[in-house]
Amino acid sequence: MLISKKGREYRLAVAELVAATPVRVEGPLKVTIEAFRPDRRKRDLDNLFKATLDSLTHAGVWEDDSQIVDLRIYWAPILGGMLKVKVENSENDRAVQSN
Repeated sequence: MLISKKGREYRLAVAELVAATPVRVEGPLKVTIEAFRPDRRKRDLDNLFKATLDSLTHAGVWEDDSQIVDLRIYWAPILGGMLKVKVENSENDRAVQSN
């Protein structure tokens, strides 16, 4: 797959942030993303998933985003132009992943 220049820059920025506090998580995961709009323009929240999860995979946070069994994203109540991502082991156990 060909990634745009802007996409490569985003991936690099995520990798640099992850490198500052290296983390590697295993097993089924729960991921929560709090999205802070950069401005008041109308945006599609679901467009934020793919690049974010792929960049975290590329940065080595987890082996593959298929480990995610619980995924949530929501708009933050304030502006800021950033994402806050929380990754934790899922309580849903391996039974969900084995199906």
